[in-house]
Amino acid sequence: MNRWRAVVFDLDDTLYPERDYVRGGFEAAAGWAAAELGVERQVVFEELWAMFEAGVRGDTFDRWLDRCGFPAKGNREQMIAAYRGHQPRLELYPDVLPTLTALRGKAQLGLITEGARSVQEMKLSALGLSLGFDKVVVLGEEDRLDWKPSPRPFELWLMGTGIAPADAVYLGDNPGKDFLGARRAGWFSIRVRRPDGLHHDEEPFAPEAAPDLEFPDLESMIVSFQSPVTRDQSPIANHQSPIADEGRAP
Repeated sequence: MNRWRAVVFDLDDTLYPERDYVRGGFEAAAGWAAAELGVERQVVFEELWAMFEAGVRGDTFDRWLDRCGFPAKGNREQMIAAYRGHQPRLELYPDVLPTLTALRGKAQLGLITEGARSVQEMKLSALGLSLGFDKVVVLGEEDRLDWKPSPRPFELWLMGTGIAPADAVYLGDNPGKDFLGARRAGWFSIRVRRPDGLHHDEEPFAPEAAPDLEFPDLESMIVSFQSPVTRDQSPIANHQSPIADEGRAP
């Protein structure tokens, strides 16, 4: 008998490489800057991308504008609008469709994601996933207080399904919020630690923020779906990784 009645996925860096969206957004922002500020588009993109690769997050446009001598006010908002408004060109990780196909009919399939609502919806459309799940919960910026690690997204997903929290599993990538939120909601959780994921090198900040299991991809996860480990048996919950060293990125 299948262990899980609901298998619910995170979006960014779980189903597709988030850096591909970032790249497209920076290209759009660089195009705006070239048209409105009279700078070289490719140079702008390379400078923005270099900051991203160096780990800059949250204030990238402010930093770039300040470095180039442009006022942040007004320009920042326009660059953000270009970034968020671009039509993304994204591709699923190769293991996503086979995994969804293998699970379909064995459990309800779902998605929980958060961010600017229009952005997340455009990502789903670009990936061909708008109708790929039994239920999708998108929490927009107006719902920020309910973003993970709040249990609220998980509670919203279960509403009306008749599925108990203990019968649901969440697959995500971010140890800063995904697994603590799932645990608070009473869900099992699995970390998909993609080699190219933005959070690949991050570790849980506390034991309760750790996933119950961890895998380098979804193909490996299917084995867990068929023969799951309970939370009491979970190696990760007890600070031991079930992934062999050769399964990790170098």
